[in-house]
Amino acid sequence: MSFDTKAVSSNWSFPTSVRFGSGRISELAAVVRELGSHRPLVVTDNGLKDLYPVQRTLEALRSGGVDAKLFHGVKPNPTGSNVTDGVEAFRAGGHDLIVAIGGGSALDAAKAIALMAGQTIEMWDLEDIGENWKRANTSHLVLVIAIPTTAGTGSELGRSSVITHEAEMRKVIVFHPRMMPDVVIMDPELTTGLPAPITAATGMDALSHALEAYCAPSFHPMAEGVALNTMRIIKTWLPVATLEGGNLEARSQMLVASGMGCVALQKGLGAIHALAHPLGALHDAPHGLLNAVLMPYVLEFNAPAITQKLELLGRFLDLPNPTAAGVIEWILDLRETLSIPSTLAGIGLVDIDIDKVARMGVVDPCAGGNPVPLDEAGLRSILTAAQNSRSHP
Repeated sequence: MSFDTKAVSSNWSFPTSVRFGSGRISELAAVVRELGSHRPLVVTDNGLKDLYPVQRTLEALRSGGVDAKLFHGVKPNPTGSNVTDGVEAFRAGGHDLIVAIGGGSALDAAKAIALMAGQTIEMWDLEDIGENWKRANTSHLVLVIAIPTTAGTGSELGRSSVITHEAEMRKVIVFHPRMMPDVVIMDPELTTGLPAPITAATGMDALSHALEAYCAPSFHPMAEGVALNTMRIIKTWLPVATLEGGNLEARSQMLVASGMGCVALQKGLGAIHALAHPLGALHDAPHGLLNAVLMPYVLEFNAPAITQKLELLGRFLDLPNPTAAGVIEWILDLRETLSIPSTLAGIGLVDIDIDKVARMGVVDPCAGGNPVPLDEAGLRSILTAAQNSRSHP
């Protein structure tokens, strides 16, 4: 039985202003003017700059009489240099607003560019540790309009960016409460051309956010409720969006689920992300794909501490076997349906320095949200299983 509400065009105000629905990109120029901008900078990644979503965005601005320039110097795993280059482009062009379009990489970079355009300190000084965010100068913050083209990170509804520190070869979470985009345009028509493998990997990223948030031991009932509903939507619609890329209802539901997953993750993350971050920094591997591969191995590692939670999740998702083992089996089956490899070796990571990744993972900010306290030995065991096992952790 499905309880999904049909995705219809609508405006929301949680946790920021969202304009949702097919064709809403046509409102972009009006939104820019409403925010008082006259010269926005459009930020995206190099792989997307010539494709329909970005070209449609530029056309919507031009047809609305808005003078905009394009910055596309963002890598799939955005770096500090990408942000620095973007800040230079923003200042040199005399821009007054950022339109961020793309997947999590482009949105994360764009939010960081907007934050750093008004700073004199280094971005790394705003790493999400303690109250570092209070170091930021908020007197001249740049407004951001976010337009997601994948259903994965939910960065359009987040207050942080994950940026690779090239000198230290690690991913840094840069945080400020006011990094949240001011307006989000969720237009599922901009996601219909996304290839099936990317649809699958980014969808599993959204699932990892909801699953880890749900399992995190912290007390945040609102985020936990959002996490549960996110997983329900993904269970129903991710296979459809992957196998029927032009299905607008599926694309709409996954856009919603992606944003919800980002809202939920404020409850906490865990070992999936604590390991995916160093693996991504060291091997430049796609974040969503890493999460998808690691997910069942981490879940099995954590299962003894979250048995009752997983049983509740199994019942909520109406699984045939509503137990911890049944939830893991569902994830394994979902991964197979989506044609996602079952091991790290299967995605090309055959020469991993397991000890180094474990050392980096145990100090990753996400490690503290894991339901089982993490040490290097535990992370090594997860990595060893994820690298060597064939189909089951």
